[in-house]
Amino acid sequence: MLTHKFTGKPRKTQRNIAKNPDNLDTLFQKFLEIKKAEGRAERTIKQYIENYQYFTEYLDKYNIPRLMSRMNKDIMRGYIVFMQEEIIKYEDHRFVLDKYKTVGLSPTSINTRLKTLRVIFNCLRKEHFIEESPMDGVQNVTEPEEEIIVLTDEELKRLLAVPNKRSFSEFRDYVLMIYLLDGMCRISEALGLKISDFDYATRTVSIPASIAKNRKARIIPVQEQTARLLRELIAENKTDFDSDYIFLTNYGGPMNPSHFRHRLVKYGKRAGIKKKIHPHLFRHTAATMFLENGGDIRHLQRLLGHSDLRMVQRYTHLSNKSLIDQHAKYSALNNVMSNLNKPRKIKRANI
Repeated sequence: MLTHKFTGKPRKTQRNIAKNPDNLDTLFQKFLEIKKAEGRAERTIKQYIENYQYFTEYLDKYNIPRLMSRMNKDIMRGYIVFMQEEIIKYEDHRFVLDKYKTVGLSPTSINTRLKTLRVIFNCLRKEHFIEESPMDGVQNVTEPEEEIIVLTDEELKRLLAVPNKRSFSEFRDYVLMIYLLDGMCRISEALGLKISDFDYATRTVSIPASIAKNRKARIIPVQEQTARLLRELIAENKTDFDSDYIFLTNYGGPMNPSHFRHRLVKYGKRAGIKKKIHPHLFRHTAATMFLENGGDIRHLQRLLGHSDLRMVQRYTHLSNKSLIDQHAKYSALNNVMSNLNKPRKIKRANI
């Protein structure tokens, strides 16, 4: 360390990372500092930590040193195979039935963990902590293009008819379902909603950047019925609780997404719906119906809060019924074969 010629005090010229530039854990802590300084959401930081821990568990299991100099494409691809063939889903969950504890993660889960590793190494390279990323050239696992399931009008009516409006918790759940359907927001955005984010006069809800997945604030208009229900729930909360959050537990604390998912599954069973019921199903259903009813995809993009139009197209798969109706109405055969569909006279009437 050099001495400053004016003050005589030691002058810092080296970065602290130089003390141990090869230690993976040290590099990860630097990465977290950078992302926190960039204002990443708390849940995003938590996901970084969880996915890094999954990776280091693999390294430790196979006695691979946590050193940057040991990281390469072969290690990363070995991690993919490990996730595909050795990890047991829900292994540490005491209350999950054994039949659900299958071997191998889903392609989506694997790719989510790989995405975190890419973000980590690309960030460290950009900040000049490392020269190369071991994820370069490592491809994602192919994900099957499964059809997104949505609820029908009849199923929605049955589901919304289940909650008992005289019960506080079930009335709250009913309002939440209505809001998810009308506002098309994510469950984390809905449960993060505060009274100050809701404007009854303009019937709009503000999604702050702090709880939006893409860290971009947006305004969501809601129908009169939704606005009335939100105002009624707020008034109900104020009689017993002192909280700015709108969706509260029976004890007055903010609701947990897992708590609502669990309750939603019960409502689905009570409604006799065979499909898997989860909070995001409302978003899929609402977006699909928006398009089927003639809504513009660009406006839908803003309502959903996506910066990329391709994401909107991925979210909103038109239902089979809509495709059948549209095909019957606009098929090219209607232009050239319409006469063939008319009754054809074969016999003469007066003979």
